[in-house]
Amino acid sequence: MGQAFRKLFDTLFGNTEMRVVMLGLDAAGKTTILYKLHIGEVLSTVPTIGFNVEKVQYKNVVFIVLDVGGQGAHKLRPLWRHFFHDTDGLIYVVDSLDRERIGQAKEEFSDHHQRSINAQQCHLGVCEQIGH
Repeated sequence: MGQAFRKLFDTLFGNTEMRVVMLGLDAAGKTTILYKLHIGEVLSTVPTIGFNVEKVQYKNVVFIVLDVGGQGAHKLRPLWRHFFHDTDGLIYVVDSLDRERIGQAKEEFSDHHQRSINAQQCHLGVCEQIGH
């Protein structure tokens, strides 16, 4: 009960903190989007091994964004479900220029969405990257 009042108070008068997981296939642009949001610049990036965590503030909301690597069906993707504990949202990034893998991106999203996300706790945001 106290936690609910604290969250309401923070929403009305202070900063609210939200944990968000960013997923997508490898090379979809997750890290590029994260750092564009975090520092306002597009950086040259390398494939994410593991994950990156950054705080991004928008108005009175502080988003703690976990950018999770998307390498291979046998590497990092099976671990995605472990990142949903205690999260408030999901950003799923799809590279719209990679037409050969859009079907795979949809399949991975559907698979992990059905097995890992509690729809009552998470909000879904889908981003499409228009170019690199």
